[in-house]
Amino acid sequence: MKRHVVVMIATSYPRFPGDGVGSFMEPIATSVAARGHEVHLVAPWHPLIRRARVENGVHFHFFRYAVVPAMNVFGYAQGLRADTDLKVAAWVATPAALAAGWFKAMRVAQKKRATVIHAHWVIPCGVIGALAAGRRRLVVSLHGSDVFVAERHGLLRAAARRVFERAARVTACSDDLRTRAIALGASAEAIETVPYGVDSVRFAPSPTARVRVRQELGIGDRPFVFTAGRLVRKKGFDVLIRAAARLGATVPDLVVAVAGEGDLRDELQGLAATSGGRVRLLGNRTQDEIASLCAAADVIAVPSVHDEAGNVDGLPNFALEALASGTPVVATRVGGLPQAVHHAETGLLVAERNDEALADALLVVLRDRGLGATLGQAARLSIERDFSWSRVAGRFEHAYGDVPDDSRLS
Repeated sequence: MKRHVVVMIATSYPRFPGDGVGSFMEPIATSVAARGHEVHLVAPWHPLIRRARVENGVHFHFFRYAVVPAMNVFGYAQGLRADTDLKVAAWVATPAALAAGWFKAMRVAQKKRATVIHAHWVIPCGVIGALAAGRRRLVVSLHGSDVFVAERHGLLRAAARRVFERAARVTACSDDLRTRAIALGASAEAIETVPYGVDSVRFAPSPTARVRVRQELGIGDRPFVFTAGRLVRKKGFDVLIRAAARLGATVPDLVVAVAGEGDLRDELQGLAATSGGRVRLLGNRTQDEIASLCAAADVIAVPSVHDEAGNVDGLPNFALEALASGTPVVATRVGGLPQAVHHAETGLLVAERNDEALADALLVVLRDRGLGATLGQAARLSIERDFSWSRVAGRFEHAYGDVPDDSRLS
């Protein structure tokens, strides 16, 4: 079979091995490369990047765009203010970043004789990809925040529509995101839902990790609820903290840990202070550390919400990682979560923004360890069956189509 030369364009990618920023992008790129395709990743430069020129079949091409260090806000989850609106600095940096990204992607595509451009996030990378593609096939993948900003801003909505018109195929990580993209102008025939995959070797039950992490945290056999993600409103961590406070009288030795950083750090720290010391903010953790924390927990919470601006996660990759860990999951009925968490089968689902319902569901699992074990085992089996990265890469490969006879496209 002929193999594609793929130029992937992204605004986030793990800046160093184990980085939690853009963590789902690395297995997308490496899984496509593992199928024999030549993958070239084009992304903005960042001060924390520590990457070799080629790793696991992925060739890196980082572009610089900022005249001063303070303007390095294009990508890596830095352009949105608490995920509700674009920062002023992001608006200022965008023209230069788009121009630099377009030039880099175009030159890489020409030099490497690319056969397909795969742009992640319709805004802004879809714009870069459409400008750089020439006659090459353009595939656009949607991840959530890109659709949200296009829905809120007229200029960006128009740009997204033009990208959708140019794209041969569009993928969305959840059905909810697919529906919203169609409303923005994506063709219903050209768009499909392709959920993320999971590294089910890294995220797996581990009695050894359970003992070690609990010792490191100093919690012994105390009931332990864990969650992870950027500290932004749509993650619903404030709801989880209030649920922890509700559980104080019933589960006085409860420990709730939140891994991640973000704009709401101070606010959540203040709210955690009202929980009677039950909630700990752990800061950023590597993917290996997140996997160990998942294995150590009694329950994993994914309390996603629609934030005040209407933004919501497409399908949080952390939710899939939690399911793969074999630890029982309690999540909310928003975005793509019901696609992965089937109520009373692979986890429990509750209404969003309802700390009482969340507390009740957590209590059910904490009290009934047999139920938790059953949910966790079924969840892991579903992940192994339906959410492997190899399967995801195969779906992208199908979107790429046949390799054109003349790869010298311009």
